[in-house]
Amino acid sequence: MEEKKILIITYYWPPAGGPGVQRWLKFAKYLPQSGWKPVVYTPENPSYPLLDESLIKDVPENIEIIKTKIWEPYQLAEKLNKSNKKFKAGQFDVGQNQSWKSKISIWVRGNFFIPDARVFWVRPSVHFLEQYIEKNKIEVVITSGPPHSLHLIGLNLKHRIANLKWIADFRDPWTEISYYKHLRLTKGSDRKHRQLETAVFKKADITLATSYTDAENFRKRGANAICITNGFDETDSVSSAVTETKSDYFTLSYIGVLEQLRNPENLWNVLNDLIEHNSDFAEYFQLKFAGRVDDKILHHFDNTSLRNHINNLGYLSHDQALVEMQNSDLLLITNFPNESSKGIIPGKIFEYLATGKQIISFGPDNADVATILNETQSGRHFNYQDSDRMKSFIMEKFDLWKKGLLQNNTQNIEKFSRKNLTKKLAEILDQL
Repeated sequence: MEEKKILIITYYWPPAGGPGVQRWLKFAKYLPQSGWKPVVYTPENPSYPLLDESLIKDVPENIEIIKTKIWEPYQLAEKLNKSNKKFKAGQFDVGQNQSWKSKISIWVRGNFFIPDARVFWVRPSVHFLEQYIEKNKIEVVITSGPPHSLHLIGLNLKHRIANLKWIADFRDPWTEISYYKHLRLTKGSDRKHRQLETAVFKKADITLATSYTDAENFRKRGANAICITNGFDETDSVSSAVTETKSDYFTLSYIGVLEQLRNPENLWNVLNDLIEHNSDFAEYFQLKFAGRVDDKILHHFDNTSLRNHINNLGYLSHDQALVEMQNSDLLLITNFPNESSKGIIPGKIFEYLATGKQIISFGPDNADVATILNETQSGRHFNYQDSDRMKSFIMEKFDLWKKGLLQNNTQNIEKFSRKNLTKKLAEILDQL
């Protein structure tokens, strides 16, 4: 069977770190098993917020990768204001933590660079790819955002090339993402964002969403939307499992980037209360961070009893992060508290599932994450005010841990494996 070619247009590609790169890295890894040959188009000189050399091993040996140069203003902006390193990764100082430099930078980012600061790559990419696609007989183009400016590449190619099939993959929403309201947009800029988003929804043959709620919302906006969640790679999980060790501490771990907008302050208050009023818990408890945690969050611990129970490992490679997941007793996942975020399913939840460890989750009520936790019997979801039930859950797991009875008992996680998710994607591609 002759392989069909698919062009994946993505900003994030190894050595980029973080969860955003892994979605299409893993699809590219397994698509050839379903008769599709991936070709990757990515910037030659990107400005990545995180680097992770360990992900390079997952790049298929014979994959074709084409690159062109990109101009983006972040390097210049970072010389003026270090907080730009945050918002190029979708993070923001908020409230009293927001300096006047941050306010100006965010306003410029939202109103001058629509939809984002990678928009200057759109025109040269369209010019280059129009010729490449026709010369190499590419049948399907995928654009993966954020950055959502990449969808404008797909939109323009769709207009220019007859019979081209285009899938717009939304790893996160566009105007419904939680930080959108923090961009300080003018009415005209907001209107432009929404017009471009609607054009993408209506012109793409398929819009992929990473959550059930996002897919439903996209359909309401005119998209032919299908949900394919993120997932876990069995090969990653197997390789990391052998390193698991028994800890002397009951360890609650957060793996990944934690910014102010997803800070579970009520959890810190509950943990601090347990440490101060339960000597048994205080003796054995450890809060572990493996990833980049906002400085403002870390400073919050300075005047609390919790500060003496924190093990902050800093940013780790993906492989190392998997090991730290295995060497934990409870795994923490947080989401934005507002109702519009209930469709966000952080990618790390699937790697959490693969460990078999219990998960404690925070976010809005009726979130898609809660649905997954219930289906897989893998933990409990709480809103940001639900302190009493949260305390009971933590103590229940702690008591089981002390007795040596805290077991891994997740169920029905096979559908979230990267292989099975890629098979689902291939079925969609075959029907285009």
